[in-house]
Amino acid sequence: MLEQILISDNNIQNKIFLIRNQKVMLDFDLAALYEVETRTLKQSVKRNSIRFPEDFMFQLTKSEWSEVITNCDNLPQNVKFSPTTPYAFTEQGVAMLSSILNSDRAIIVNIQIIRVFTRVRQFLYDNAELRIEIEHIKKRLANQDKSIELVFQYLDELLDKKDNLNPRKRIGYKPDNL
Repeated sequence: MLEQILISDNNIQNKIFLIRNQKVMLDFDLAALYEVETRTLKQSVKRNSIRFPEDFMFQLTKSEWSEVITNCDNLPQNVKFSPTTPYAFTEQGVAMLSSILNSDRAIIVNIQIIRVFTRVRQFLYDNAELRIEIEHIKKRLANQDKSIELVFQYLDELLDKKDNLNPRKRIGYKPDNL
């Protein structure tokens, strides 16, 4: 049985970025997790480029890379000033990496990464359902707010009518001048 390698889920989640409306991991982060050089990972990918269509992997543009550098303060210093932009791997691209990196560590780390991607997707799905439910509640409250406003408007009209009525003569045992 393969030895289990423990990488915290939080550590993996911190390496997932949203680029081009896709959740991706960058080549240097994956290389660090697999304990291989980034150069080695890129060479393996280039030798097996047919396995990595555009929806599995893409290279960041200079502007995308600048934005990542600006938004992420925990990037390694040597990566920030690299002359080439990194490759971004989608969930499917990460899964494909295990087929070209022939190490036990790559397989185990890939399993962990795929599980984290799945949890992130489930979390986003759960939040989307929650967001929809909140919108339904807002709509119901908006309708109730309109109803309450209408009730107060009617009450104001009744009070205005009461003020406009002529005073009645008192009925009872007490005279009006008391």
